Amino acid sequence: MCGIVAYIGERQAFPILIKGLQRLEYRGYDSAGVALFNPAEGETEIKVYKRQGKVKELLDFSTGKSTQANIGIGHTRWATHGAPNHINAHPHISGNKQLAIIHNGIIENYDSLRMALEKEGHEFESETDTEVLIHLIEEIQKKEAVSIEDAVRMSLSRVIGAYAIVIIDKTAPDRIIAARKGSPMVLGLGESGEFFIASDASPIVEYTKNVVYLNDEEILIARDNGEFVIKTIGNEVQTPFIQYLEMEIDTIEKGGFDHYMLKEIYQQPKTIADAMRGRINAKQGIITLGGINEFENRFLNADRIIIAACGTSWIAGLIGEHLFEDLARIPTEVEYASEFRYRNPIIKNNDIVLAISQSGETADTIAALELARDRDALLYGICNVVGSSIARMTDAGSYIHAGPEIGVASTKAFTGQLVLLTLMALQLARKKGTISSSYFFQLLNELENIPSKVESLLQNDAKIKYVAQEIKDANNALYLGRGYNFPVALEGALKLKEISYIHAEGYPAAEMKHGPIALIDENMPVIVVASNDSTREKVISNIQEVKARKGKVIAIIKEGDQAIEKLVDYAIEIPDTEEPLSPLLSVIPLQLLAYHIAILRNCNVDQPRNLAKSVTVE
Repeated sequence: MCGIVAYIGERQAFPILIKGLQRLEYRGYDSAGVALFNPAEGETEIKVYKRQGKVKELLDFSTGKSTQANIGIGHTRWATHGAPNHINAHPHISGNKQLAIIHNGIIENYDSLRMALEKEGHEFESETDTEVLIHLIEEIQKKEAVSIEDAVRMSLSRVIGAYAIVIIDKTAPDRIIAARKGSPMVLGLGESGEFFIASDASPIVEYTKNVVYLNDEEILIARDNGEFVIKTIGNEVQTPFIQYLEMEIDTIEKGGFDHYMLKEIYQQPKTIADAMRGRINAKQGIITLGGINEFENRFLNADRIIIAACGTSWIAGLIGEHLFEDLARIPTEVEYASEFRYRNPIIKNNDIVLAISQSGETADTIAALELARDRDALLYGICNVVGSSIARMTDAGSYIHAGPEIGVASTKAFTGQLVLLTLMALQLARKKGTISSSYFFQLLNELENIPSKVESLLQNDAKIKYVAQEIKDANNALYLGRGYNFPVALEGALKLKEISYIHAEGYPAAEMKHGPIALIDENMPVIVVASNDSTREKVISNIQEVKARKGKVIAIIKEGDQAIEKLVDYAIEIPDTEEPLSPLLSVIPLQLLAYHIAILRNCNVDQPRNLAKSVTVE
């Protein structure tokens, strides 16, 4: 949450910051701001421009103002402490106007620090924890008579919480200081000694492919002469590991689509195939996941798998639970990462804790992994972002290779996660002998067919758009599913409420009569995922219960299921597939349905209110 971009070098910083903030706006869009410094022209003051609202508001506000600078920091905010307004927007300035800071994360002990600083005479303009931090750095710099990097290092030793910060000091005009703990930070190494700093690689890829990812409790000092050094908070110099970015600039553009979300829905035939690429050979019956191979014995002899995740990734974990237990016969539990560590969970050294996160930076999931690591469990990660925190802290893992996901409501990352979970379950089932050879080959061959079947599903968009028009004015919606597709009902409901602001809930279909059926009337659309063979007759009974109460039923059915089609108001067909793979198909029309309803309601599907991508705060 929140986006950071910074620059020091020979170029003009302002255009780089604005373009970078626009690319980072999916991380937060309550307010935006920049701080600019131009010592090369003899300037002695840091210029700060910030505005409530989107980056466009900041750009309009800055038009006609002095923006010449070769040093700059920029920020787009998702509000935590203080309302989203221009006073609470970043950057924040120290009391002596010497320092400027941008910050992602939360300083948990900011209140006690603020009270102590007020006793020292500091006055605060905003409600933010970030302003407290820059005043603390100012106070230490003054009292201890130390350099800005030492003042930052000493201040962070007193801070409790998570942070990614970038600081400029007008008395040290040749450098930018950055640090991280629990929030991502990447350094881009440009030409002619220039440096780019950002909270992810999207603002950097246009200028350089050579990057360094900061680790927790590391501090970066980047100078305008092309030199940089990374130290720990304990003042130990670190050897940087320079990585080459595989990301291409076109992956973060809309590519002719109206919205990133729509682009990412339509990318899924390719991203699903990419998640399997190099990992399966259906003809020979081979699945190769490096992380599983490395710890094969631990997996085969595990007492249980504990899946920790949040949001859409948690829902993917529920499908993973079905896969691991049904196919590989490994007991599996799915935990909200945000609750996991607060109930003193029982974790044994023969357990495997599987973390799922699109960004690889989800704060709650990282905290769950830290707890599991302390109890000697094997840590496995499924994430999308190369070099992310979860990728670095786990013992092994797999990337989904979906490419950057800009839309806040996850789509292609979800199906990529399902592919990885399916491959894991199949590989383990084959090794354990819990699945017949014929069924293994059947599932593997069918998995290879999923991308083409998703492609055919996307051709049904006009029908889905028509259904969306019919139910767009509803105030509530109910999603029902059973077995493998109960979690799909949860995901469909989550997508609808995230981007259209319609209240929606997902339930196991059999649970409807234990409460939710009281809500059903002619104004309540009920979306039923009815593509499972094993529970088909039960689902038909649930549909009849809804129709008896005048509910409007939209059903996701297998092609040719005329019996269910005749029962419901609207039927959306999906290609036939094996039941464990059905979520990969049944979720696609639910993504499109939510998208079209949101568009018809004039909602911002890429940047829904109050939400942001990459939740790096608890």
